[in-house]
Amino acid sequence: MALWQVLAGGAPRLARGPADRGPQELLAASLTIDALLGGEPEALAVALRGPAAGPVPDGSRVVAPIGGQEVWAAGVTYTRSLDARVHESGTPDPYERVYLAERPELFLKAAPGRVRGPGEPVGIRIDSGWDVPEPELAVVADRSGRIVAYLNGNDMSSRSIEGENPLYLPQAKIYTGSCALGPCLATPDEVISDTVKLADLHRRPDDLVRWLFRGLDFPVGVVLLTGTAIVPPPAFTLRVGDEVIIATTGLGELRNVVEAIGAVEPAAGG
Repeated sequence: MALWQVLAGGAPRLARGPADRGPQELLAASLTIDALLGGEPEALAVALRGPAAGPVPDGSRVVAPIGGQEVWAAGVTYTRSLDARVHESGTPDPYERVYLAERPELFLKAAPGRVRGPGEPVGIRIDSGWDVPEPELAVVADRSGRIVAYLNGNDMSSRSIEGENPLYLPQAKIYTGSCALGPCLATPDEVISDTVKLADLHRRPDDLVRWLFRGLDFPVGVVLLTGTAIVPPPAFTLRVGDEVIIATTGLGELRNVVEAIGAVEPAAGG
């Protein structure tokens, strides 16, 4: 069973159900993702095994399985990601150095309340001409730094902005609609070793989480995107109206349609 979050009767509720079939049963109304990740060890697993509060009502909508968690991301964790960053920038040194270094690249991707869920739009900046989705395995750590769940993540990125200057990374990575998560949280014991292929991942998820917790605390847990091994060819760019589908065996399917983000600045003197 996976953990889902739905809007049932206009209020967010937690539910359980298979990742490939959707939420089936509501959990106790008192349960929240913040309470589970900020509570006792094994709280999420215990909640999934606990009594149901009834079936999920018809008309309920699946939303992002996240509460007050920040979303962080790791970069240059796969060889293909390294190659893509070098290609877009033309300045290989910073990316090659971080790939080989002990310390990983970690950056804030989305503040609480800024994540898009299944069926919600993701964005491309209107001041960018080269935009891609980055499908990623996301891990969820509780307040102690222990990985308690996995899910699909989409790290929307402007390759043209970051390629212009590596210091533009926040503008290329952090904007309205730049992060989507979902559709559900799968606990580690539900995700068998063959489900998520990590052989090409240069840095292990638990190592990335340990680095993240070195200088920060997360009272209600945190979500960490672990990097992408799926890099579209250089000629590819997203357009408004495109649909992005990220599907992983055991983690379900995340679908989002692309919208334009930002406003056109008026011409000088206008």
